[in-house]
Amino acid sequence: MGNYREAEPLYQRSLAIREQALGRDHPDVAQSLNGLAVLYSNMGNYSEAEPLYQRSLAIKEQTLGSDHPSVATSLNNLALLYQNMGNYSEAEPLYQRSLAIWEQALGSNHPDVAISLNNLAVLYQAQGNIDLATDYFTRTSNIEENNLSLIFTTGSEAQKQAYMNTLSGTTHRAISLHLQDAPNNPEVAQLALTTLLRRKGRILDALTDNIQLIRENLTPENQQLLDQLADTRTQLATLIYNKPENLDGEAYKTQVANLKAEANQLEAELSRRSAEFRTLSQPVTIEAIQQQIPENSVLVELTLYQPFDVNNRQWGDPRYAAYILHATGEPQWVDLGEAAPINAAAKDLQNSLARYGNLTTLQETARELDSLLMQPIRAKLGDKTHILMSPDSQLNLIPFAALVDENNQYLVENYQITYLTTGRDLLRLENKQQPRQAAVIVANPDYDEPGVNNSEIAFNRGSNQRSSDIDSIRFGELPGTAAEADAIQPLLPNATVLTEAKATEQAIKQVEAPRILHVATHGFFLNVDLVAPTANPFENRGFVGVQARPDADFTPSAPVNQENPLLRSGLALAGFNSRSGGGSEDGVLTALELAGLNLRGTQLVVLSACETGVGDVANGEGVYGLRRALAIAGAESQLISLWKVSDEGTKDLMVDYYQRLLSGEGRSAALREVQLAMLQDAEYQHPFFWASFIPSGEWAAME
Repeated sequence: MGNYREAEPLYQRSLAIREQALGRDHPDVAQSLNGLAVLYSNMGNYSEAEPLYQRSLAIKEQTLGSDHPSVATSLNNLALLYQNMGNYSEAEPLYQRSLAIWEQALGSNHPDVAISLNNLAVLYQAQGNIDLATDYFTRTSNIEENNLSLIFTTGSEAQKQAYMNTLSGTTHRAISLHLQDAPNNPEVAQLALTTLLRRKGRILDALTDNIQLIRENLTPENQQLLDQLADTRTQLATLIYNKPENLDGEAYKTQVANLKAEANQLEAELSRRSAEFRTLSQPVTIEAIQQQIPENSVLVELTLYQPFDVNNRQWGDPRYAAYILHATGEPQWVDLGEAAPINAAAKDLQNSLARYGNLTTLQETARELDSLLMQPIRAKLGDKTHILMSPDSQLNLIPFAALVDENNQYLVENYQITYLTTGRDLLRLENKQQPRQAAVIVANPDYDEPGVNNSEIAFNRGSNQRSSDIDSIRFGELPGTAAEADAIQPLLPNATVLTEAKATEQAIKQVEAPRILHVATHGFFLNVDLVAPTANPFENRGFVGVQARPDADFTPSAPVNQENPLLRSGLALAGFNSRSGGGSEDGVLTALELAGLNLRGTQLVVLSACETGVGDVANGEGVYGLRRALAIAGAESQLISLWKVSDEGTKDLMVDYYQRLLSGEGRSAALREVQLAMLQDAEYQHPFFWASFIPSGEWAAME
């Protein structure tokens, strides 16, 4: 907490008790000495810390032996002290000896070995020895990659996120080593991009892989666990969105907590079982990803990173960077500058688009963001016209097609843009399965019980969709979606159409990998105030055995509120207003429930509703919301929206989109052609109408 003055007398009293009770040379005394030394190091009192580290080291060597792992801890921490003091020549042999002990005692892939290698890398980086720093960072990254593959076979999503946070420091340091210390070094660029490609969106991959492996190797026991997990998630969603009136506050909290714990336990058990079927996959490499990039395309991997000052061991303000990868040739890159002005411009554009703002003002805002973000990138795109865009952080929530270039043209006029969570998605897209049923169309649900008059409720597809209190949300009928379904049905032979009272939550949960799933209804995303931690999760990787206080604040890499963000976004279906969707359902299909669908083999999911692409943004992990849920469920590609959409305009867009798909156009190319046509239409030329929907996943034509 940074309360050093309160911590100091407690450490000292602990030390005195141990010395008196155990003797001055007991290993527990060495532990207290180490803790007090770490405190003084964090306070900058190096002269007081040094003799304590040295005495702790001497006790451990005498009582435990010179090759004990605890001795390696003291050596590492003393070396780190010398490094902070600028005594690099004294730090290096201590680090090297510490590394040798850990490798001998714990094995070459132990996390403590990775910490030791990382500290040596930072030491060499501080000395300007980029070659050695790169070598040690590479070894660190390879060990962490190996451990990630093992650890991610078990645990819940929350546990995976917690572990991933412990590795954030080395990810950002690798990128910082390249962009801040060696911007013209191609070997360091390879290290930075490889690390980014391996880790960005990694949790989503792990969850999707586990569910897929379970389904492909389904046993009666696993089926029972999957059913239990789906049932638990449904109970949790129902409890949150339809709180029983006779349940007091404490009992309600207890029930919610118990269901969350049960869901986490089931997730962890399913993950553990998937390990039985897991086969070692080929490691992610730049070359493997390049093989999946079409000749007319280019991958743009955006990242939010935090630069690291190796001399002062402090983190700087977050910055955006882009790595550009063509089908052949070396990676290219550009440091885009501090994140704050880019995020501010992105937020301004979001507001202008969602509010149907003045067109001239909107174009000026779109030009401002483009000058900060895409103009530096365009210089490295060459003649490529298809951008495989992997955004990060707040950039997940903007339509790049609506940016305006230096020639006052929208990017959609010159580029086809497909969105990915990470460039690693290109490897996944190779593994396709066949649909199990024809298309399913869900539209115009009856949000009330039969006979209830809802004529006073607004008919706009985007109305009243946001609220911090779910009880205040009521939706009106959507005649435009009924017309949309009528227009689309003839284009999709043998399609199942579910409307009005049949457009239920249960009906969607029963689908089995339809070729196309089209849902036209109200969507919602509930805002929750997120409290960012004041601690930097990175710096604890320096000291071993005792946590070191962070040096600077850092934006959390995942939502930090305790509520699962997949519970706060969803779709409204039949019975939503009365919370009676038939049977045990309440008409509220949350993203968490949607993630449990079996869409492995579904070629396209269209969520023709408002804000189906928004949610909580997690640095390096994308958007926690419907977009993420569909990826977990296995959908090959998605068409989702970023703001409240026009009912009539959306119907026209969708009909034109499906007609183009059926004529053989690619999934992304078809959307671009629709957008270009709308640009020429006086009624729909404002980006509010044509830029809301973005395509993600597979871009090629459907079978």
